[in-house]
Amino acid sequence: MSEKKENTKDATVIPRPGGRSARIQTAVFRAVEELKQIQETAELTVPVIASRAGVTPSTIYRRWGTLNELLSEVAVRKMRPDAPPADTGDWRNDLAVWLHQFVEEMSSEPGRAMLREVLGGERSNNAGQCSAYTRQQLETILVRADEDAGPVPEIDELLERVIAPIMYRILFTNAPPDRDDAQRLLDRALEFHSR
Repeated sequence: MSEKKENTKDATVIPRPGGRSARIQTAVFRAVEELKQIQETAELTVPVIASRAGVTPSTIYRRWGTLNELLSEVAVRKMRPDAPPADTGDWRNDLAVWLHQFVEEMSSEPGRAMLREVLGGERSNNAGQCSAYTRQQLETILVRADEDAGPVPEIDELLERVIAPIMYRILFTNAPPDRDDAQRLLDRALEFHSR
């Protein structure tokens, strides 16, 4: 009887969905969030997080590299929108409602802390992911505009004329924008676009 050899070179390894890696990430992220409820972020250390998560510190260093990078990824995860923007039947109103919520959340002390943590990571893709979340929310709103609604601004235009000045004030001034400031920026952007 001849033995049939399997060609293992061509065999494709399909990673299991979830698995050990996902369980570790979930445990570590949960540990960070729980610890932040009972102590200041500045007091967090990799060994304390590892102990709470039931992993070794080397597991955290191997996966995230630094504490700042871990905190950055946790913050990005928390910044992911829970739901699409409200649909009021008027895309301009949807945009205003979304923007007011965005400003309120991002300019709050927890929001500002999350932004600092996102920017504290060494990998630029964390900040890029936050930008992608904002872009997706704006796209969802602008897609709702029908052809009779008049000119609709480009997403990049809204990012540059509305979101960027808001983020600048949140991150670099002691006077974060309020709803009126945000509405003025939005009104100017829509007016500029309709010219």
